[in-house]
Amino acid sequence: MIKVGIVGGTGYTGVELLRLLAMHPEAEVTAITSRAEAGKPVADLFPNLRGHYTLTFSEPSAKVLSACDVVFFATPHGVAQAMMNDLYEAGVRVIDLSADFRIKDIAVWEQWYGQKHGCPELVAKAIYGLPEVNREAIKGAQLVACPGCYPTSIQLGFLPLLENDLIEADSLIANAASGISGAGRQGKVDFLLAENSDSFRAYGVAGHRHLPEIEQGLQALQPQGRSAPKLTFVPHLLPTIRGIHSTLYARLKGRVDDVQALYEQRFAKEPFVDVLPKGTFPQTRTVKSTNMCRLSVLEPQERGTVVVMSVIDNLTKGASGQGIQNMNIMFGLEETLGLSAPALLP
Repeated sequence: MIKVGIVGGTGYTGVELLRLLAMHPEAEVTAITSRAEAGKPVADLFPNLRGHYTLTFSEPSAKVLSACDVVFFATPHGVAQAMMNDLYEAGVRVIDLSADFRIKDIAVWEQWYGQKHGCPELVAKAIYGLPEVNREAIKGAQLVACPGCYPTSIQLGFLPLLENDLIEADSLIANAASGISGAGRQGKVDFLLAENSDSFRAYGVAGHRHLPEIEQGLQALQPQGRSAPKLTFVPHLLPTIRGIHSTLYARLKGRVDDVQALYEQRFAKEPFVDVLPKGTFPQTRTVKSTNMCRLSVLEPQERGTVVVMSVIDNLTKGASGQGIQNMNIMFGLEETLGLSAPALLP
């Protein structure tokens, strides 16, 4: 049984981890930390977990967490950096759901996140946890930087086109929309029901923190020697709780005989990527609470622009579910273990 620790278990990604791990046959949560809720039973804060956990929240402690086989950080950026060296030196495997170790260029990270990086010496050792690209490296990783939600949906959407050098990478567009839970569990006027119900709006148009992560990931997908991709990324806020819908646009370099077949072949063996039949378009509700990414691709009117639609649950494939997928790979388990439940409908 894998002993699991969770740092920051009171947010939406933390409770999603707890929900999924409660039914995982090879994992047991043995420690969960929260300074604000220390001493409180997990089931008191999250009544949906009554009967599944008898744990109480505790103060973060490197000594306690070092007794775990794997530790998840479900924390805001900057938190994981403070404890990472101690856990790394203790040989604990770590899956960081925050942005602390995703971006390899430390100066770029500091620019976008507005603070000094607290653990730059481990950034190069972190493996980017997108299994569809880095599965082999993840197997032997001690530190995995789990991708962000927007970056997951966008990279998976562009993946076959960039790998095969079929599109003009300097003019990519991602028009993406996320449910409100993507902003985290916080009390702000902007996230009140009355502010978002019956409304739809863009945000971060001039620059979003996920942009450098996405462009870094897109560059890694290209054949070596290609120039860095340039992405126009426009995020939107949906009046829903969960889900991301990314609509992606790119100019083809030439004729592609069957873009549908290209996607079907690339993802044929991927357990968590579903390429929909031609002419069928994905809906966020079909991935609610699952680790699945559903894709649709077409070239409208055969005018040289390819359109990809990509949907995920921002809390599952976009965070906690993908983290558990990484854990399964790291510990040599079946990749789908604990992640096979179908989507919730309605």
